[in-house]
Amino acid sequence: MSEETPDSLIPYDEIVQEALRAVVGRVLGEIESGGGELPGNHHFYITFKTSAPGVSIPQHLKERFPDEMTIVLQNKFWELEVRDTGFSVGLSFNQIPAKLEVPFAAITAFVDPAVDFGLQFQAAVDDIAPETHDEAENDGSDSGDHPDGGDSDGSNVVSIDFGRKK
Repeated sequence: MSEETPDSLIPYDEIVQEALRAVVGRVLGEIESGGGELPGNHHFYITFKTSAPGVSIPQHLKERFPDEMTIVLQNKFWELEVRDTGFSVGLSFNQIPAKLEVPFAAITAFVDPAVDFGLQFQAAVDDIAPETHDEAENDGSDSGDHPDGGDSDGSNVVSIDFGRKK
């Protein structure tokens, strides 16, 4: 009997990633249907690949964040619109309003620091290695919480990384 794990003909990793991204869609959809108001202290850090297909951000942000960008949905955002494949939202960066279109497949992390909940995803864009990047620092993110501030102290961060054999 072989000790090697056989290659799966069922794409479990892709199915799980898609299901976890649906969690983001459902949460954002509930915020949208609630009039765009975040309940309690909830707020979200959403990290996404700026060069992924379907991402639409202003050129000055694309130049500043050529690989990955983290936005904060907290106090100052507007026109949140959630679709089956992604979302769009209005945010302000250095007092300049911007409309962002983000497919769920481009998201690499979703964190709600108010309740120590987070999801990390495999990058949906092949051949792009993650680079260190600054926070987007969109206007209205007053919280001192940060998605990278979590410890292995029992926080609810879920990271799925299936080592797919090629």
